[in-house]
Amino acid sequence: MSRSARRITAAVLASGALVAAAALPAVADDHDHGHGRGHAPRSAVVLGKIQYNSPGRDNGSNRSLNGEWVTVTNTSRHSVNLRGWTLRDESRRTYRFDLRLPGRSSVRVHTGVGRDSRTDVYQDLRRYVWDSSDTATLRDAHGHKVDSKSWGHRHGGRH
Repeated sequence: MSRSARRITAAVLASGALVAAAALPAVADDHDHGHGRGHAPRSAVVLGKIQYNSPGRDNGSNRSLNGEWVTVTNTSRHSVNLRGWTLRDESRRTYRFDLRLPGRSSVRVHTGVGRDSRTDVYQDLRRYVWDSSDTATLRDAHGHKVDSKSWGHRHGGRH
């Protein structure tokens, strides 16, 4: 390779390195994960399956009330403290969590009365929460929306 070809190659490589170095902060800013940019970080805690229509007759019994539930899942390896987190429907009926969710596990939030365990918690309500067209919204202890799921005719049938 000639001397001038080596110089041109070196100049091209050097300028490419400068362009790449200048672009790095822009890429890092773009993946800021909500720290100072107004974007919410992607949470490892998500809403899973939702049973919004209790199986059988809706007779208002505690068994029927507990037949409707929302699953909250921690997809990470690490436990997450859900104390102060909320689960709310469109009518603003709100359940407030007071538990630590282990990594790679789920908890089912039932509507009716029951004894809380590691896998099931109860809202202790005597009325149904989840309508046939509704939205479940999960918020962290600071009130930031973590996840939501909608279903029914007002929401295009999504579930």
